[in-house]
Amino acid sequence: AILEVLYSSGIRVGELSGLNMRDIDLDSGIIKVIGKGNKERIAILGEKAREALRKYLAKKSEVRSLPLQACPRMVLSGAVSRGQKSEEGNEPVFLGARGERIYPRAVQRLVKESALRSNVAKSPTPHSLRHSFATHLLDAGVDLRTIQEMLGHASLSTTQKYTKVSVQRLMEVYDKAHPRAKKTGKGIRN
Repeated sequence: AILEVLYSSGIRVGELSGLNMRDIDLDSGIIKVIGKGNKERIAILGEKAREALRKYLAKKSEVRSLPLQACPRMVLSGAVSRGQKSEEGNEPVFLGARGERIYPRAVQRLVKESALRSNVAKSPTPHSLRHSFATHLLDAGVDLRTIQEMLGHASLSTTQKYTKVSVQRLMEVYDKAHPRAKKTGKGIRN
């Protein structure tokens, strides 16, 4: 669920770890994110991310309903035994191994381990998922200003650093827009 949410929404790892239950509307796919500088913005979850998150939350609910003896790490850490009730909706979405809010470092480890299990050549980071999010939107024709809003950037120049325009995309735009284009779309021209 964490990987799907990161890629689907383009949020930062710190924003993900700071998500509370009240920040998420799974029906609409809208999440409220508190970004850098304590700025609030809206991020969007695709259907795959929503489904993964629904499954994760169902499992999380099952684990939380187990008797304390079944969750010794959570009891030892005090995450369950303190009996502290969080304010309605302030419960973290993602929990670490000890039952507390997940730390960004744990998310980084999860991304790295998932890549190793999947035999991914490069070792991705949560931030590389954010870059992929932006690049894939740009390749699909989304304008840079909209991507800037989605990423929560104050400056458009910051967003430009996140986006790599693929050669294929450059060729498509050229073929479509330039009056003297060959309209072949078959590989790179000399």
